[in-house]
Amino acid sequence: MDSPSHGVSLFFLFLTLFSFPPFSSASLRRNPLPKSPSSTSTAASSQINSNSILVALLDSHYTELAELVEKALLLQTLEDAVGKHNLTIFAPRNEALERELDPEFKRFLLEPRNLKSLQTLLMSHIVPKRVGFNQDRSSSPVRHRTLGDSHLDLKNSDSGKIIVDSAEIVRPNDVVRPDGVIHGIERLLIPRSVQEDFNRRRNLQSISAVLPEGAPEVDPRTHRLKKPAPSVPAGASPVLPIYDALAPGPSIAPAPAPGPGGPHHHFDGERQVKDFIQTLLHYGGYNEMADILVNLTSLATEMGRLVSEGYVLTVLAPNDEAMAKLTTDQLSEPGAPEQIIYYHVIPEYQTEESMYNAVRRFGKVRYQTLRLPHAVMAQEADGSVKFGQGEGSAYLFDPDIYTDGRISVQGIDGVLFPLEEEKAPEKKSNSALKVATKPRRGKLMELTCTMLGAFGQDSHFSSCL
Repeated sequence: MDSPSHGVSLFFLFLTLFSFPPFSSASLRRNPLPKSPSSTSTAASSQINSNSILVALLDSHYTELAELVEKALLLQTLEDAVGKHNLTIFAPRNEALERELDPEFKRFLLEPRNLKSLQTLLMSHIVPKRVGFNQDRSSSPVRHRTLGDSHLDLKNSDSGKIIVDSAEIVRPNDVVRPDGVIHGIERLLIPRSVQEDFNRRRNLQSISAVLPEGAPEVDPRTHRLKKPAPSVPAGASPVLPIYDALAPGPSIAPAPAPGPGGPHHHFDGERQVKDFIQTLLHYGGYNEMADILVNLTSLATEMGRLVSEGYVLTVLAPNDEAMAKLTTDQLSEPGAPEQIIYYHVIPEYQTEESMYNAVRRFGKVRYQTLRLPHAVMAQEADGSVKFGQGEGSAYLFDPDIYTDGRISVQGIDGVLFPLEEEKAPEKKSNSALKVATKPRRGKLMELTCTMLGAFGQDSHFSSCL
């Protein structure tokens, strides 16, 4: 009974072996294992071909546009976009960006705090699909969405020219690559949001110096409210001195200033302080200063409340190299970081131009700081502005990092400390020595004492003792 079952099992075993094809390494090479979709997409996005449209843009004659793309930190974003779909770039001529563009608007785009505006402007020139002009196009406009979530309208004019929004395409299909195409246009396309942001910065509408209504008048001697006074003209300075509006103590619990407040909130100090701290981070080299303002202390909140109350500030920001030279003893004492920053904040609005003109005209200028009663000395040195004296001096290294009409940030290459007065104890010791010394006798008195000493009578006179 066991032998037939054993023979059937052997029969099925041989049938299984000979019915399937042999499994070898050659079959693996002919039919490799399928890759997962995530790995293929990652490899495609991480590898940029030398024949890519991005490489062609950087090597093309549109050098001004390529430089703006690098300054806007958009290379990684465009690499990810070209790995997913083709790109169509509408590139302005170099002349349009060099000579025909408003210099003030170009300066606005290149400021570190306006990085988002520059990115929005450049992304509005890029369409995430291929748009060619080999075929005849109808006169009706065709709308395309850009990478900046805006729209571009393409149409043919009556004269046969191709128009994209308000610019003419002067060199269609100028650079053609497998993953995209570049069309040359006559001038820069400016989105409405970027234009409005530029107008707001230029006209200072959001930070116009208008005194809020209902500001109380405070007697600076008694620090008490007076009776309501007549209306204050627009642009007047706050009623309280900035030192009285500071928080009590080393910025432990910032207190709102008693005036000039109001229900309209014309000044958004917290937004402006946040804006200039983000500018420091984008600018690079001032991370330690931003860390002290935000994490180590609550000075950022206090500065925001001061600006909201109508005060203006100029911050002398030491760079990271200078902050790295601070010792543990200088920062370990209670309130030491606050006192260091207070000495670098001037309760005035000063720019690089205004400070340099002042030191050129007056030689040395003293600026009061928030660390009373110490002031920082400024003078001209090597064509720049030098703060402090001796070894503890610092030069104006990065001028006008941030200027918005209320807050001005100037980068310096050193940490400033007030000069300590060390001459007082020396004066006291000298006066004590003068009291201890005896008065000097004249020559006639010495001769008289000598003669009396010869006769033994010098002891009767106190002057000869």
